[in-house]
Amino acid sequence: MHSPHKGATGAQRLIKAARYSLEGFAAAARHEAAFRQELLLAAILLPLGLWLGKSGVERALLAGSVLLVLVVELLNSAVEAAIDRISVEHHALAKRAKDLGSAAVMLSLAMTAAVWVLVLL
Repeated sequence: MHSPHKGATGAQRLIKAARYSLEGFAAAARHEAAFRQELLLAAILLPLGLWLGKSGVERALLAGSVLLVLVVELLNSAVEAAIDRISVEHHALAKRAKDLGSAAVMLSLAMTAAVWVLVLL
């Protein structure tokens, strides 16, 4: 069944989805310092990983681990924005949600470091 809240279908839906994705990417780059830092790191590491990887699998692991950090940071930023929209007052559950998002980013960074060490050494 088609939702009345979703107007576009087919190619028009794909175009709108791509536009919303680009707007989200731009918003993260504009408003999230951590995302900008990780984006700069990715701009350095992605070409380096593609150059240093000896096989397609190695290149995929090196590049994929870096891209995963960006994905996790985008999700963390979305959680933080939603929580801040709901309320700016301190609440234990809001803190927990933000801390969990931060932990996910830290874990993705640690995984990236581990992948790079294991692949390159």
